[in-house]
Amino acid sequence: MTTPGPFGLAAVDPTLAAGLATGMAGVELLLRDSVTSDYPFVHQTSRHLVDAGGKRFRPLMVLLASNLGDPSSPGVVPSAVVVELTHLATLYHDDVMDDADLRRGAPSANARWDNTVAILTGDFLFAKASALLADLGPEAVRIQAHTFERLVTGQIKETLGPGGDDAVAHYLAVVADKTGSLIATSGRFGALLSGAGDDVVEVMTRFGEAIGVAFQLADDVLDVTSDSEASGKTPGTDLREGVRTLPVLHALASQDPSEAELRHLLSQDLTDGDRHGRALALLRASPAMAAARSDLRRYADAARAELAPLPSGPTKDALFAMCDQVVHRSR
Repeated sequence: MTTPGPFGLAAVDPTLAAGLATGMAGVELLLRDSVTSDYPFVHQTSRHLVDAGGKRFRPLMVLLASNLGDPSSPGVVPSAVVVELTHLATLYHDDVMDDADLRRGAPSANARWDNTVAILTGDFLFAKASALLADLGPEAVRIQAHTFERLVTGQIKETLGPGGDDAVAHYLAVVADKTGSLIATSGRFGALLSGAGDDVVEVMTRFGEAIGVAFQLADDVLDVTSDSEASGKTPGTDLREGVRTLPVLHALASQDPSEAELRHLLSQDLTDGDRHGRALALLRASPAMAAARSDLRRYADAARAELAPLPSGPTKDALFAMCDQVVHRSR
């Protein structure tokens, strides 16, 4: 017998689902406790994105990986909160760099207050993550430091652009650093802090990196194809803001004469409603979408292949279901 699980996983063993639900409740409690401050304004700004919700995909990865060891180990829930705090902190900073107005369907912190407040709130969350991390041991601190290095490196790569390098390859490298690295660490923390074997820790790290890239590529496709605002963003938001996601990069790389109008539009300011609508319609019909979906499936398949050494059971089944669900989100 199976039951619906978190992140839309279609079929999860009931015992595993119940354990994940309990774990996620613990994560939510500690997360909210961790963003408190004696200074009321800091308390308000640091709760801003926590209260806006989110998928909590990274904590879920920690909890799933912990089921390959002892999920009741004391470091599991704190490490899940560490990765979510780290993720939230990067969102505050990203919104400043992107000059974003919305995040998770609510005004971004920089729009509600200003850039300085958003940057300092992100720093506050990094500090809170470090406080939790200090109790998890030096190895966890080293892992987090390496992850933070990759997050920053990925942002610098994105800021500088591909230069003379292949734009798609450059973008995938950026996604691996900016998204894949923290989800890889989520898998690593869950396995490591639950006492799973070294081989399992490495499997979950590689799996996390691959599924993390797939997760971002699914968001790229969904931004173009979605007709709803379920993701917290209006369809075509990245397109309007001039963000060159994977489908856009594939379209720009095309030499097909029939795609000339699309390539021209993608080089223009798309804040104009009519121009944006035309570009979105052309991009939805473009072979670039098939190319982006192919890349997504390639990373999801790579993640699935990494799971081969794991023992059969509900946790492995749930991780397989995660691969399927990431692909399904993009349809």
